Amino acid sequence: MTIRNVRDHGQRYRPRMACLKKVENVVLEMQDPKSGVKSQTQRLVITSIPHAITGEDIVAWLVNRFKIDATEARAMGTMMVAFGYIYPLQDHKRLILKPDTSLYRFQTPYFWPAQQWPVEDTDYAIYLAKRNIRKKGMLELYEQEQYNNLYKWVNHKWDFIVMQAKEQYRAGKERKKPDRVVFDCQERAYWVVHRPPPGTVSAMDYGHDRMVDPNMEEKKTSDYYRRTVMFIQQIVKYTTTYKEHDPFLHACLPSNPWLTDDVTYWTLNMPNVETPTKMRVECWTFSFGELLMDPRGRADFRLFLKKEFSGENLAFWEACEDLKWGAAETMKEKAQQIYKTFLARGAPRWINIDGKTMDITVKGLAHPHRYVLDAAQTHIYMLMKKDSYGRYLKSPVFKETQRKAIAPEPHRFTETQLEQNAKRRRPSLSPITLRQQEEEQKAKLAASGPVDITQVMSKLEKKQKA
Repeated sequence: MTIRNVRDHGQRYRPRMACLKKVENVVLEMQDPKSGVKSQTQRLVITSIPHAITGEDIVAWLVNRFKIDATEARAMGTMMVAFGYIYPLQDHKRLILKPDTSLYRFQTPYFWPAQQWPVEDTDYAIYLAKRNIRKKGMLELYEQEQYNNLYKWVNHKWDFIVMQAKEQYRAGKERKKPDRVVFDCQERAYWVVHRPPPGTVSAMDYGHDRMVDPNMEEKKTSDYYRRTVMFIQQIVKYTTTYKEHDPFLHACLPSNPWLTDDVTYWTLNMPNVETPTKMRVECWTFSFGELLMDPRGRADFRLFLKKEFSGENLAFWEACEDLKWGAAETMKEKAQQIYKTFLARGAPRWINIDGKTMDITVKGLAHPHRYVLDAAQTHIYMLMKKDSYGRYLKSPVFKETQRKAIAPEPHRFTETQLEQNAKRRRPSLSPITLRQQEEEQKAKLAASGPVDITQVMSKLEKKQKA
């Protein structure tokens, strides 16, 4: 592999750097001659490989070191293999730890992911070209496909790549056979980690790079500590508020459908269910955003606004959401319809916005796009949040919904009942099918008479999941 002196300070190493450093400390402990994993020379076919270790020895060491069971130790060992700190000598394609006599070796620190060497296509092309020479064209199917693609992408320097591959192949042949086998396994394990076969989940997938250097240390000023304290306070507040509503931290009532195969929880929490649960109604009090995100909450809020003769505000907000997330081909017609219904002089459901916002909106409608009504929508949103939302929480409408809300009793299924639930399990409809049904229903409603976007959306909400 090409030796390079440039380090990669990209974002992809940052999120797991703390984890990788901890793994490195464990790997160093495992390599300790006295207290580490027992290693010895093992025979691989006809070649003797020095310092080889077995999967069962790795699992036994992790169990003894961290006082965990064998299953957890195996999972931890598999993570080390997936990150490339330990590599298999036999089954190269599968980056897992087998708790048997399968042979492994510790990867050389040069190939550790925390070294942050950039994984470049040129290096991979050299590696594949070298393997192509050694195997006389008999590469793996996915490697052959990558080899052909790289030949197209870096064709301008392919002569350099082939030259480097031949030099590395010639230098490798001069090594002793055990050393040559070990280095080939090391290099192959590195590329299986960083260029995994199709269908394999890559442990090194870190997402997109950031525009700033994430490794730059921030100075510990008073402003830094002030922002840290504010951030922790927000986390504590959020956790305290939502902990009983998180299915990972609190039990689902009446039961967790993923564990019991009982769909009562989903039935009780359908978007437009007639009687919501107490937990659901409680969420509406957390914030105005929580209320609007819940279709059942919006229906309750709509009823309150209707009694206050201000239902046009919510109808306008919903129409803007439909414009923002709807189909592109109907975007222009929807924008004009919203303008005629809510903003034009003498509009049937005229809303009250300030002159500056109106000017911005009218100018934008000359060339409509998805976000052309954002200024007006934000104005109405803040108006409802500051004025209507507080009155709604104190209104008879909300108190009546609170009174009628149900609190389901927890299910206590026996083993026999759980088996019966599993037998009755049926696959749910695909989200694509549900979306198609929604679009067909929307088209039927739109074609049945004059288009009034607020009426269309209201009817859709009543029919969805009915």
